[in-house]
Amino acid sequence: MNRKRFGVSNPFISLTLFLVLWWASPVAVRLLVETSFYEFQAPLFKTTGLLYDLQSYWGLRLSSKEELISAGRDLARFNAASSLYVQENEALKEELARIEKLLNLSPLPGYRYERARVIHRELSAWQQEIIIDKGRNDSITSGSGVIFTGGVVGRVRTVYARSAIVELASSPRFRVAAHIEKDPRPITYQGAPNLAFTPPSGRVSDVPSEITFLNGSTPSLRVLTSRLGGVFPTGLIIGKLHKLHPEPGGLFLTGKVSLDKRLLDLREVVVLLSDKQP
Repeated sequence: MNRKRFGVSNPFISLTLFLVLWWASPVAVRLLVETSFYEFQAPLFKTTGLLYDLQSYWGLRLSSKEELISAGRDLARFNAASSLYVQENEALKEELARIEKLLNLSPLPGYRYERARVIHRELSAWQQEIIIDKGRNDSITSGSGVIFTGGVVGRVRTVYARSAIVELASSPRFRVAAHIEKDPRPITYQGAPNLAFTPPSGRVSDVPSEITFLNGSTPSLRVLTSRLGGVFPTGLIIGKLHKLHPEPGGLFLTGKVSLDKRLLDLREVVVLLSDKQP
């Protein structure tokens, strides 16, 4: 009787009271509750990842010998090609160091890599995020860039002790300096609202109006990261630009960028950490 008298049984009133109490509480209390919530969820998300590994293991156990031999052959070819790329990369690094020493230039900032597993996804029109299983205990810092084999994944937004939230490049809140391949002039890349079950995309703005050859024989151009943003090194792939049209002011161009479809189904990523960071 008392519950009905005070209206507590009404879900709408109960939700309203909860929201009022939540927003009236101090900021420190809200941050503590949010942090505790994510810290509690992290082991559950990791358990889901372990179950996926177990499923993959038994899936491989059930594969035929012919399939395993074919996969091993493809992996050997990939390893051979990767070995050549590593050797070329080392040769380029040595050449760059020689030129820097010859011209008395300060070396460019370097990065070290921290591999992390994706343990949860939050994909909606306005929230494009993933949660990884590395956090403050693994020297992950807020604002660090995140990449994978296809290029840019996003940027670390919030760090907890054992997990971190990564804002994907498709998120409307993700913004970074970029440039179009074969053109070093800086432009701006920003994520765009993406509907569920649709390919991820973003937009570029401040593109110089001289870039008009996209409507000719070139079907698309890659949008690459720029070191000016201070998050990623130069030259990482963000996406592909297929068409440009004038901005409202008429001085620059803008266009839609198609991102890698694998961005929505990642299993492992790499976090870029400064080599000066302890």
